[in-house]
Amino acid sequence: MSTAPVVAPTSARTLPVDDPVELIPRLPADGALAWVRQGEGLVGWGEAARFETSGPDRFAEAEQWWTAYQRSLVVDDPIGLPGTGPVAFATFAFDPRPGLATLVVPSVVLGRRAGRAWLTVLGDPGHSTVGVPAPTRPGGFGRIRYSEGSRTAPDWESSVGAAVQRIVRGELDKVVLARDLVATADEPIDPRVLMRRLAQRYPDCWTFCVDQLVGATPELLVRRVGGSVTSRVLAGTVSRLGDDAADGRLASALLGSDKDLEEHVLAVRSVAAALADHCTDLEVPTEPRVLTLANVQHLVTDVTGRLADGASALALADALHPTAAVCGTPTDVALRLIRELEGMDRGGYAGPVGWVGRDGDGEFGIALRCAEVSGQRARLFAGCGIVAGSNPEAELAEAQAKLVAVRDALEADD
Repeated sequence: MSTAPVVAPTSARTLPVDDPVELIPRLPADGALAWVRQGEGLVGWGEAARFETSGPDRFAEAEQWWTAYQRSLVVDDPIGLPGTGPVAFATFAFDPRPGLATLVVPSVVLGRRAGRAWLTVLGDPGHSTVGVPAPTRPGGFGRIRYSEGSRTAPDWESSVGAAVQRIVRGELDKVVLARDLVATADEPIDPRVLMRRLAQRYPDCWTFCVDQLVGATPELLVRRVGGSVTSRVLAGTVSRLGDDAADGRLASALLGSDKDLEEHVLAVRSVAAALADHCTDLEVPTEPRVLTLANVQHLVTDVTGRLADGASALALADALHPTAAVCGTPTDVALRLIRELEGMDRGGYAGPVGWVGRDGDGEFGIALRCAEVSGQRARLFAGCGIVAGSNPEAELAEAQAKLVAVRDALEADD
């Protein structure tokens, strides 16, 4: 099912602007959209158009709508960088059943890349004098109270134990189980505040906000720029202790952990197999490296290739999702087990989130380290890869460590 009222503006005009230095503080209060890393990327506001669909064909239907929408635009883009011209921000639910997908085309996009900044305005040419908003710094949320989400911690540990038994019996190699946590604040939770705090604390992650799904993901599902395709795979995690020597020992142990290396290899293989159908010159490093973030360390591998068939970023995201890093192996068996054991609807968590522009270019991350925000309430998520060597208590501790990113952003006093 889809809703596709293609009532397009007559123009999409991109103009160079002075460097705004920071993107997120320029966002107005309503309708904030963002995809930012290391100070570069895109933010948008206003709603020129929206498309919603659901089901297993949601990626193809989204691409059909986006293609048709662009045909009705008169585009003036003298800059020609990735992200200039009209763009749509998008979020896709993890599970194709029901599989909600939402594309939002902002009326105004502010972008920054490679030392250049621009403003794209959709609509009546008379409105193209819209300027870059002044930076704002909205305040905090007051006291934060937490409550259990869909499952209690002991119940979730029981699900992990059940998953391990199924893996040991040979039904599958790996499954990813997620849990949620509900935060309630004294004041409405402003997504811009969460984004600003996450971007400051995790500059190497992709900070995003699409349709009130807010987070900072370390995992890039796919980037497609011209003929270049990149996917960053994360699987295998340890916490940080805040001491360089101790964290170094933990990183070394992670690189030598059979359990974590097994989990990582399965994730890399699933991405490489999906990209092999669309790319040539595929480069898959034989050994992972360690990515160090503020609260955890991950095993990471960057897979790259040259596009061979013209597939768009949306089509590549469709081919890749869900990876073994967020679902399991084999995919169909793991997905059935997630539905059986997880006890919750993930919504957009662990689904693709990002943006798509003209000519099929775009970037999609996996929606991790994130929360669904609604008024004074936020629903936080974290997941863990379960393999034969997994221990339920250790997996719960890993999930708790992953929740710290958004919890700190909610609780920070600035």
